[in-house]
Amino acid sequence: MRNPSPSGSTSASAQSSVSSLLDVYPLLDLTLEKGLGAVVTDAQGQEYLDFYGGHAVISIGHQHPHWIERLTRQMKQLSFYSNSVHLPIQEEFARKLTNVARKEKFRLFLCNSGAEANENAMKLASFHTGRSEVLAFKGGFHGRTSLAVAVTDNPAIQAPINSTDIVHRLPINETLALRPFFEKYGEQLACAIVEGIQGVGGIIEADDSFLKELRELCDQYRVLLIADSVQCGYGRSGHFFAHDQSGISADIYTMAKGMGNGFPVAGILCSPAVRVEKGQLGTTFGGNPLACAAGLAVLEVMESEQLLQNAVERGAQLLDGLSKISFVEKLRGRGLMIGFDTPSVEPAVRMRLLKEHRILTGFSKPNVIRLLPPLAITEQEVDQFLNACHQIANGL
Repeated sequence: MRNPSPSGSTSASAQSSVSSLLDVYPLLDLTLEKGLGAVVTDAQGQEYLDFYGGHAVISIGHQHPHWIERLTRQMKQLSFYSNSVHLPIQEEFARKLTNVARKEKFRLFLCNSGAEANENAMKLASFHTGRSEVLAFKGGFHGRTSLAVAVTDNPAIQAPINSTDIVHRLPINETLALRPFFEKYGEQLACAIVEGIQGVGGIIEADDSFLKELRELCDQYRVLLIADSVQCGYGRSGHFFAHDQSGISADIYTMAKGMGNGFPVAGILCSPAVRVEKGQLGTTFGGNPLACAAGLAVLEVMESEQLLQNAVERGAQLLDGLSKISFVEKLRGRGLMIGFDTPSVEPAVRMRLLKEHRILTGFSKPNVIRLLPPLAITEQEVDQFLNACHQIANGL
């Protein structure tokens, strides 16, 4: 019999076969080690074209040199201090963001994730109105924390503790259903929360007429309108916020995903009309100097490389090319937030793109492919993706 190790632990070889991670993610058989631009490289040195950006997080491209330089410079100065002192880089970031977003009179609160942004936005709306109920929409996804998951339209990820009767849910884009609902419940609502383009819900756009009616009714009943721009914001649609296309202005915008190009950055932009008092919101890590440096780098690159315009042009290229692919059904989306259905007879398109053509894409059940590449994706890389789709279609 072998002697046990001094610590009583299992051997190194036994340990290596048992993960210490909680098993909550369905994983692709893919181990990534490097990234550059729109390309990621696995442990064997095989390159993959990234048309998913890790849930739309990679905005300016993997390992952008300006992003690395900004973070490195800040790391040499001050990596962290709490929000109990003045941090000038926060002010710099807020000025830059409100300028680029064309929301100069809005104020920024920084946090760490999209769920946290939506939690804070709804909490602030309740403080402001003194009300406790929320209007959300079918197909919406707003996060996995307490109230964020309660307004998310997915019972499978709502634990019993998330159960609440304060959330109302209507179908997205059923404009005629809005006014009767507000006539009945408007005086009880603190806020309405809506994505400009539903991401996890399958790339479903909110119609301009629907958003305009919602804005009008929120004004009439003194309800705050929260524009969830966590995935559809930050230039992904070709507008800074996807909601901008409709011409409306929300009371609060929530942001995350592409804000930091992979560094955890999130926030809410509040209109001047929203009352905020000291102590109502708070965060330990939100707005730390490294997060602000990453956020500034993203905005600077978006401007210098004209990435909003690139999103428009590459999105048009994708939509035109995909419209000619035989397996593409119900093509939809704007900019670099595009989705389409695949027919039930060919459910494996996503895996064929991955295994045969080394292209990463996203999906929504049951058969929706989501395309969320870096905003810096090139014309040649879009052609590479479209050529792969043609090859798959020709083989069906």
